[in-house]
Amino acid sequence: MIVGAAALAERAVVHRHLRRVWGVPGTRLGVVGHPAGAGERLFLRWHYWWQAHLLDCVVDAQHRLPTTERADTITAIVDGHRLRNLGLLGNRYYDDMAWWALAMLRADPLVQRDLTPSVDLLARRIKDAWNTDHGGIPWRKRDTFLNVPASGPAAILLARRGFLLRATEITDWIERLLLRGDDHLVGDGLHPDPGRPGGYDIGAKVYTYNQGVVLGAELELIRRAAADPARLHRLVAAIATHLTTEAAPGRVLVGEGGGNGGLFTGILVRHLTRVALDLPGTSSADERTRDVATRLVLHSADAAWSHRAEIDGLPVFGADWSVPAQVPRPGGAGRVQGNARVDASRQPERDLSVQLAGWMLMEAAESLQRSCPRPLTAW
Repeated sequence: MIVGAAALAERAVVHRHLRRVWGVPGTRLGVVGHPAGAGERLFLRWHYWWQAHLLDCVVDAQHRLPTTERADTITAIVDGHRLRNLGLLGNRYYDDMAWWALAMLRADPLVQRDLTPSVDLLARRIKDAWNTDHGGIPWRKRDTFLNVPASGPAAILLARRGFLLRATEITDWIERLLLRGDDHLVGDGLHPDPGRPGGYDIGAKVYTYNQGVVLGAELELIRRAAADPARLHRLVAAIATHLTTEAAPGRVLVGEGGGNGGLFTGILVRHLTRVALDLPGTSSADERTRDVATRLVLHSADAAWSHRAEIDGLPVFGADWSVPAQVPRPGGAGRVQGNARVDASRQPERDLSVQLAGWMLMEAAESLQRSCPRPLTAW
């Protein structure tokens, strides 16, 4: 990976995807595909939670190199999100709301307005969604699917806003019911069993997203509530063993396709980076965990950069960082089912989600390179 890769990734997304919402000055959101269809350019399709990760990426870039222009962009995304959401703060989906609250919380110190009342309104709404019968946070309002995609970011948010007991309840619930005994990875959630009144089936399918949010939640509780780091140590080791593939220069994190899945491994990267930089402790297990997290991110970044395609000198990242990316062609947008499921485009590279994950990865790698005292070699 070259020095300046994060800046090039930022320029690519800003140039291809960032637009005013309905032409309104002072607003910006990310067009969800490139080349974009008419419905995408008009923000008829806009994907609430993808925009949260766009905001997070712009915040990453502002920490890398602060500029007045980028600070204005952060404000414009916040305003664009509210405009496109028809003046509303939240929606029906607890995972969406948690991601938006987390992004606003990171943006708050960088803008000339107080975003914390909105953050805290969403945090209280999510905290009160705890299922008192079975535990966990439901996927959406009035739903019975209790899942990690909502519960994980909820726990991170609640820990950061001081609701440590509820955050601990969530992580303990995940550990007790959704940790897979064979590989120590985290499953997906609890599905109601129609054949057993009050009964639930465990959804054991593994996604990189879920590993990332559980890492993030465990790290918050280690830092804020002196939680035992053993669960985090175990999960990082499991990720390195089971969710990587061999590609130069070392083990590279697996991809999850396009559509919503395009963000999944980027989310894992974000939280591995926080583990590498922020995990306290001086034990050999702490040091090993930080080192493994660092290697996973840097090796993945090297692979993603070496396999990138280019349009006008700016990178196009693939959904699988271990194979060459393709330049996307017009058409072939993925199906949207309701407000929640977004399938991959025919070419995943056209999806904003995939390009945001690549941008996240480049920002993460540069932040680690600035902090890493020595070069890392492949395992």
